[in-house]
Formats: sequence, structure tokens, C-alpha cells
Amino acid sequence: MSVPRFHCPLPLAVGACLSLPERVAHHAIKVLRLRSGSVLTLFNGEGGEFGARISTIDGPRVSVEILDWRAVERESPLSITLIQALQAGEKMDLTVQKAVELGVARIVPTLSRRSVVRLDASRAARRADHWRGVIIAACEQCGRNRLPTVSDPVSLEDWLTQSPSSAALRLVLAPTASQSLNALSPPLEGCVEVLIGAEGGLAPEEIRLAESVGFRPIRFGPRVLRSETAGMAALAAIQFFWGDLSEEKTDV
Repeated sequence: MSVPRFHCPLPLAVGACLSLPERVAHHAIKVLRLRSGSVLTLFNGEGGEFGARISTIDGPRVSVEILDWRAVERESPLSITLIQALQAGEKMDLTVQKAVELGVARIVPTLSRRSVVRLDASRAARRADHWRGVIIAACEQCGRNRLPTVSDPVSLEDWLTQSPSSAALRLVLAPTASQSLNALSPPLEGCVEVLIGAEGGLAPEEIRLAESVGFRPIRFGPRVLRSETAGMAALAAIQFFWGDLSEEKTDV
């Protein structure tokens, strides 16, 4: 059985004794059924991870002792931003989860012309908080020790017109594009921005606006991909060509 990993947003240091946050404690003793003496891995998002052991369990309170620190990082050499038009239902959760597993550094949810989902400011903030929880769970599962960021949803047109000029390789998936990913040169500064439409794709005027600020249309084969498939396919291909998925050893 693998050692369970938890995000613990507290100051962590070897030799310290501390109480786990309520969410972590509940998951450790109620879901995983850990007991006193069980070992676990903690990370606070500031780099590296800590080995720890449960010292006492007192009702819902779980105390641990920090045993060691490991200079382990599993971040991609690429800094990838996923600009994802909002998807309906649980599709957005799936996209966020898989984007984290595939190594993105930043997720920007946007409201496009063809997005089915519409959010007011209050709901948008709640959804962003929810996605941060998805990000934490995905990092705990896949071994990342640094949390990708996710912003509150914004209008795609506003983001495109207000985003500063970037040295990143900017890509937008478009079925009518003539160029494929393998025809492009690697990003000079290791930064990539990928724009993915919602279920109905991006409107032609949105693609034109994206092109006007430096996004290059690319296509992925002869088939039209669903929104939730397109992002995963693009991220996996980018990591294979220029990131760390081409390494000989990949755990699956």
C-alpha cells in the first residue's frame, strides 16, 4: 500500500509536532482508517515534501510528528497555462483534475460565447473555490508538491484583450486549422498557453481575436474532439514533445 499524501497548508519543519487540519484529519482517520503509528507524506505547496507519523488520535484531532524532509519536485519543465472555456456539469471538474495530472501551472476558466454555463460573480467565486479543492486532491494523488493556480472565471474576450503581450507559445485548438503541433518549434522560454473552447467550440470571432493577440490555430487530426478530450489531448502532446512525458519512466 502506498503512503498516503496530504496537502497541509501549515509551516512544516523536521521534528515539529502539529495537529492536522480538519479536512486532512477526517480523511486520514475516517476514510483511510489510519491509526497511531501510521506514516504519511505532507506537503504545504512551498516545495518538497515531509515524511510524518501519526502520534495521537483524540476524537477528530490527529497529531503528527514530522520525521524528515525530501527535496522532491514533480513539476514540468514547461510553464503551461490552460485557458478553458467553461464546460457544463462535471466536465469542468474532470478537465481541472486531468490538467493538474498533466502538469499545468495555471488554469484560467473563461466564459465564451458558446459556453452553456453562466455564472454571476458570487457563483463564479464559489466555483473557483471548488476547483481549488479539485486541484488539491489531484496534487495529493499525482505526487505534485506545488499547487497550480486557478483564477475566478472571466469573459474570454476580456481576458484576450486585457492579457499582456506574452513570450509564451500561444496555441488555440481549431478543427479548421491547417497546422499541427509537431510542425511547431519548441517554446523558446518554456512557456505555453493553450486555449480550449466549450462544448460548442469557439466562435469564429473569438478565434480571430485570439489570433490577433498571438495565438496560433492548430488541429489534432481529422476528428472533432469533445471539449473535455481536446484539453487532455493537447496537454499530453505538448508534454510529450517539449515537456516530461517523453521520459523513459512514467508511472501508470
